[in-house]
Amino acid sequence: MKNKGKCRLARSLKFIYIKFFRMNDTPQKIAQGFGLGVFLGILPATGIIAALCLAFVFKVNRASAILGSILTNTWLSFLIFPLSIQIGSTIMDLNWRDVYSSWMGLLRDFHFRGLFKLSILKIALPVAIGYLIIAFCLGLFTYFAVLIILKQIKKHKKAI
Repeated sequence: MKNKGKCRLARSLKFIYIKFFRMNDTPQKIAQGFGLGVFLGILPATGIIAALCLAFVFKVNRASAILGSILTNTWLSFLIFPLSIQIGSTIMDLNWRDVYSSWMGLLRDFHFRGLFKLSILKIALPVAIGYLIIAFCLGLFTYFAVLIILKQIKKHKKAI
């Protein structure tokens, strides 16, 4: 049974490799799609559908946008949440511990009327700013990383 799972994993990784690295598109469009997918995957409440739609709008590679979104969607958002609070709070000149405790209190005892009692500027805006900055930086980083990798692969193939 374990071998069957390993074979499926190996086939899935090979499929991803073939779809991603052997795409019939320019390295720039593939890297742009992946960077866009990572950006949207990090932002809460966005994901694969947003990546697909915006990849279509910006005319970048849709498969790489979806892959970037899948690789970062949701699970990374929870890891980035405290960092986004710190970055957003610093930019807005707020105490990040106060913002964090307000969020935890809101999540612990969630009621819709509790949303109206809290100041959106002091709670939601720092987190949104932090997420946007982190998503932009990671999207830009992955764009350049994928672009460099794809150009190296292309150069290596030409040399052979």
